[in-house]
Amino acid sequence: MARYDFRCRTCGSTFEVERPMAQSSDPAVCPDGHADTVKLLNLIATVGVGGGSAPSAVPAPAGPMGGGCCGGACHAH
Repeated sequence: MARYDFRCRTCGSTFEVERPMAQSSDPAVCPDGHADTVKLLNLIATVGVGGGSAPSAVPAPAGPMGGGCCGGACHAH
């Protein structure tokens, strides 16, 4: 089961629905009974794609880049 966040366009409330992924696009009714709802993008669910862990950071290059400005792109004359 996956959890999906929805927002009601009528009353503005946000609510969560737990359902199988196969039903992720099905409409949801807000707790107050309004049918005009929209599914919200859940960024947390997209982060773990490819192994279930947070994406690895790219390590910074070792040692000084030289120049001291713009990552070494500027050179003193």
